[in-house]
Amino acid sequence: MAKGKRTKADGQPNRKAERRLGLKELADYVGLAPATVSLVINGSSVADTIAPETKELILAAARKFDYRPNFFARCLRTRRSFTIGVMVPEVSEGYNASVLSGIEDHLLQEGYLYFVASHRFRPDLIEEYAQLFQHRSVDGLIVVCTPWHRSLPFPVATISSHHSVKGVTRIVLDHDRAAQLALEHLMQLGHRAIAFIKGQAFVPDTEVRWNAIVKAAAQMGLAISPKRVAQIEENSPSPHLGYKATQEFLVRGEPFTALFAFNDICAMGAIRALHEYGMRVPEDVSVLGFDDIESAGYQTHGLTTVQQPLREMGKTAAQKVLRRIVNGKEDADRDSAQILFEPKLVIRETTAAARRQPGKRKPLVEADP
Repeated sequence: MAKGKRTKADGQPNRKAERRLGLKELADYVGLAPATVSLVINGSSVADTIAPETKELILAAARKFDYRPNFFARCLRTRRSFTIGVMVPEVSEGYNASVLSGIEDHLLQEGYLYFVASHRFRPDLIEEYAQLFQHRSVDGLIVVCTPWHRSLPFPVATISSHHSVKGVTRIVLDHDRAAQLALEHLMQLGHRAIAFIKGQAFVPDTEVRWNAIVKAAAQMGLAISPKRVAQIEENSPSPHLGYKATQEFLVRGEPFTALFAFNDICAMGAIRALHEYGMRVPEDVSVLGFDDIESAGYQTHGLTTVQQPLREMGKTAAQKVLRRIVNGKEDADRDSAQILFEPKLVIRETTAAARRQPGKRKPLVEADP
């Protein structure tokens, strides 16, 4: 029998028995540079500059020859793991989920995997995860809503962390502007008796946001009564925290016509407590949230809220980390800075003109939400 290529019963070449094409061979087949082929195959954003017909030619050839990039060869060649660490307090609906969506959008587009670790604001876990990511050889780290004081030997970007750390890019909201937007809106509606729900002391945004509210209130001549201020303390993302804080306000008997919650989740719990007390939103009490999470506009009454561009903040963090990975020390000083995002007031159905006299309703009825 003459020697030759192995074939199937139908006489067609048996591709499984053949050596799979490498990048250079695929590039030779389509008549393009290996770098161009690599950009398209790996889905790099730079590939957007390549003509659609050229991209289709490359992808069609890859399908024809069942070409798959050699991930380990790529790692050895570039000395990268193509993985990013992401540290968050917890993963649930709300702030963190929205930020993660933005991070994911960019990392997937650039062909990166990511590991997520939730620390529940435990200092020991924050320290342990920082070391763990370093031992896992991630190329960079994105730290979300976490107290952060460390310098690491790879690029780091923080979101809503307000400490300046050498070599770390900080992405934050303009809280002064956010407080101004919120209080101006409520005061224009005639509200002067405003209740406030502060965030937990261990959340990085809490102190910064509260200081901004106090400053804006002083500038506008708005008095803040201590009896109309409550701080949530439990380490939980549940609406029940806003529910309990609002119950405390109602028990104190200090009348208020508006309530400004630390975030949208708290605002939703507050609305439930007000309804159980026999008060209507917004006819009796206006409620304003913070973040503009995805579900905020789909409540029975769409929630008026201060919008943080959370997805864009997450995407920017991923962009900055990847750029530092590619450019190395060239971008280190330039990106070791604060990037300030602008808030936006989203007016929906939970705020309205204040009643002339804030009054009391029926006695509070305890009920589990």
